[in-house]
Amino acid sequence: MQIFRHYENLPATARGATVAIGNFDGVHRGHQALLSRAKKLGDRLAVLVFEPHPQEFFKPDGPRFRLTPFRAKAKLLEQAGVDILYALHFDVALASLSAGDFVDKVLVQGVGARHIIVGEDFQFGKGRTGNLEKLKARGAADGFAVTTFDLVGAGPETKISSTRIREALREGKPDAAAALLGHNWTVEGRVEGGDKRGRTIGFPTANVSLEGYLEPALGVYAVRVEVGGKAYGGVANFGRRPTFDKKDVLLEVHIFDFNEDIYGQQIVVSFITYLRPEMKFTGLEALKAQIAKDSEKAREVLSGIAQADVVFIQLLQQPDDKPTWRFFMPNNRETFRGSPTILAISEDSKIRCQILGWSDNIEWQKTAIKQLVESLKPTYNNGKNNEKNN
Repeated sequence: MQIFRHYENLPATARGATVAIGNFDGVHRGHQALLSRAKKLGDRLAVLVFEPHPQEFFKPDGPRFRLTPFRAKAKLLEQAGVDILYALHFDVALASLSAGDFVDKVLVQGVGARHIIVGEDFQFGKGRTGNLEKLKARGAADGFAVTTFDLVGAGPETKISSTRIREALREGKPDAAAALLGHNWTVEGRVEGGDKRGRTIGFPTANVSLEGYLEPALGVYAVRVEVGGKAYGGVANFGRRPTFDKKDVLLEVHIFDFNEDIYGQQIVVSFITYLRPEMKFTGLEALKAQIAKDSEKAREVLSGIAQADVVFIQLLQQPDDKPTWRFFMPNNRETFRGSPTILAISEDSKIRCQILGWSDNIEWQKTAIKQLVESLKPTYNNGKNNEKNN
């Protein structure tokens, strides 16, 4: 994926694409559906976002709210198949562009958009005076098409939104957030030095600042941790550590079955399940006993997820040529984009489906998996590559 921080003097290879415009915070299921639709509108797909987020520009002292800072967002957009990312610096000059100037300078003269796709509530320009009607009128005059996309719903009445996901995380519901995101909520940061108190009680931690990220509910979580390309289970406390009268907020991650020096390294932490609120203890022994209980619970939760716990399965593509399918159900805590996984892989090696969540209801799991297999039974049973896995 090509990334450009400006819209002027772009090379020819970076102009003339289908351009999806938005904040794309979290790159959630609604965004993913929009991008999937946009891919069908042209040969190349570009996304135009603003950095910093306009809300951060206008309210610099406001609470942190971002699900995905730029680096995390760019990774997810690339995984979604985006070819070009315009990350335009949102400053006084850009914020001062009128709606007409934004179309002229950015969309026409700058990125040379051939097709633009936006949400139905899209507004642009100084004072948000530009709307969908004005954009379509300019498109008709300047030779670019405009398509609107109504974000997909998470139920019969509600739509998926970054706001709903933020609310779920602040309420200590990372599983609900994951169902809306289509992937676990993850944070990435550098391991910092700390008091090293954890190793004295048998639970060393990797300390990570969540600077730039939304602050989820304070408390203890079962987590997945990626270190050097390898995935581990873990238990994490996000909070102020009241037992030691600390005031700053920090993420402390105890990684299971891991004993390496990773100070200064980048790690990725996926929030899986909220275990309990943060507590103040009478001393180290009480804290140690509770961490042991938390670790046992986290291992139990993660073990259940690794055995293909399911909330829902989304078929990413139903092939027209009906190739033979092979089903893989990892039972060794493997992850795909931070999520527990069942993959259906066709002979052309394209991933066709993916587990996007989980449930502790074993019967529901069995039913969901059976429905997936039944939906592809004609191709699953007829080929030479049928395999039994787990």
